[in-house]
Amino acid sequence: MTTTQLPVAEGLFTWPPSESEPLRLIGSECTACGLVSFPAASDCVRCASDESKIRLLADRGTLWTYTTQNFRPPSPPYDGPETFEPYAVGYVELAGELLVEARLTEPDPDKLRIGQAMRLTLVPYAVRDDGTEVMTFAFAPVEESAPAEAEAEAGAGAEARAEEEAS
Repeated sequence: MTTTQLPVAEGLFTWPPSESEPLRLIGSECTACGLVSFPAASDCVRCASDESKIRLLADRGTLWTYTTQNFRPPSPPYDGPETFEPYAVGYVELAGELLVEARLTEPDPDKLRIGQAMRLTLVPYAVRDDGTEVMTFAFAPVEESAPAEAEAEAGAGAEARAEEEAS
């Protein structure tokens, strides 16, 4: 059985993601002052220009700060699943663009650290009565290479620098 999926909101991220069109957040860039906004905005909050262009944002960033949500938020406005599981939210810095507030896929604060590399992904937000999954964006920690691999990469980098200095 194929599960139907829908985005939580139109125009928030590229949909549906595919290998040829990877997942990206849809922001805007003011054509007058260059301010990048997310979600996309038709009016600039910096200079009040009403001229902007759509800008696909980076799909990788750095965890700037975070916190965990350990209790079910009050309803309304919370409209997530009845069965609540703790989750983390944070700000992810998309270098040269902006900070994005987003859900994080890793709920354990002991596995998160400020400065950690993050990548954009999709997660289920809710499941409708008809079985349709409503999807939203989140950021997941980028898997770090194993210590032996990291040492080998560092060693290879040091060798390359030594060769450059020798020549």
